Amino acid sequence: MTATPIANLEALLAKGKDSPLLRFGLGGAYLNAADPQRAAQHLAEAVRLDPRYSAAWKLLGKALAEAGRWADALAAYRQGIAAAEQHGDKQAAKEMTVFARRIEKQLGTPSENPGSP
Repeated sequence: MTATPIANLEALLAKGKDSPLLRFGLGGAYLNAADPQRAAQHLAEAVRLDPRYSAAWKLLGKALAEAGRWADALAAYRQGIAAAEQHGDKQAAKEMTVFARRIEKQLGTPSENPGSP
């Protein structure tokens, strides 16, 4: 019997192989396993280890939104947009902007960039 991807990744973490990429993988695996709360924990650690990791910010926002933590998701997307813009990762910034605006509408929160389209 083969171990699950989560078990394999958790085993690496237990061996001290912690890294932003490992945490990103764990976050994605837990999100795929319908455990957004645990996914958010690993993704938050990924961006703590590498605040410039725009893909991790985007997945963190998604995990937080799926967990119903809308304000936290919005904050993650906003931080992710800033990280992506600093890298020149225009596509990630655009995607997170769309997701952030959807949450802003839902929460009735004004946009951080009211003049932008």
